[in-house]
Amino acid sequence: MRLRIVAIDTTGEFGSLALWEQTALLEEVTLHAPEGFSQILFEQLHRLLRRHGWDPASVNCWAATSGPGSFTGVRVGLAAVKGLAEALHAKVVAVSTLQALASYGQAPLRAVLMDARRGEVYGALYDAKLQLVGPEVVASFGQWLASVPNVPGVEFVTFDFTPFLPAVRGTAFEGVPVRLAPRALAGAVARIAAEKFRSGQASDPLSVDANYVRRADAELSWKD
Repeated sequence: MRLRIVAIDTTGEFGSLALWEQTALLEEVTLHAPEGFSQILFEQLHRLLRRHGWDPASVNCWAATSGPGSFTGVRVGLAAVKGLAEALHAKVVAVSTLQALASYGQAPLRAVLMDARRGEVYGALYDAKLQLVGPEVVASFGQWLASVPNVPGVEFVTFDFTPFLPAVRGTAFEGVPVRLAPRALAGAVARIAAEKFRSGQASDPLSVDANYVRRADAELSWKD
């Protein structure tokens, strides 16, 4: 049976879809949905599958970014792949948004960060094998930067480093290389999912959960 993967990223304002077959990315489509993906996701997915003549039942694995990112966006993407996989008796792979970002790095140690709003970032350290080095966290950029080892072979990986430039000027991190990742992450998600699927790390749909890193506002209010 040929390995076919559909990958979805809906964790930010810019999202994407990708098709992966065997060992190759067939197509990646960038989506822009500032009002959310729930109204456009399935129509765009239908078009992509139809363009390549794929029957949804031929898909072995449905993959999605599991967060961190927009709470609503994370839920939309995960609910879509879980529902489709459950109906079609397929497997699911959930991929951290930060791990997908890290895949665009080239250094032995990749300090990955995303804007988390509220003056904070989602941050993590990944090695060249995309293994997590320490936890994924949400913190102010300064707090997170203090946890990043200033060693040879480290680089920053992010969508846009411009907001953080003032904070690194005059510090030991001023000369650290910066790698910019594309807004479309679905291709990277598919690539990671293919490796996980082959190594037996794909999951049953009901066992997959979100990776919010930070609790939702409603939960914080309820807890307080």
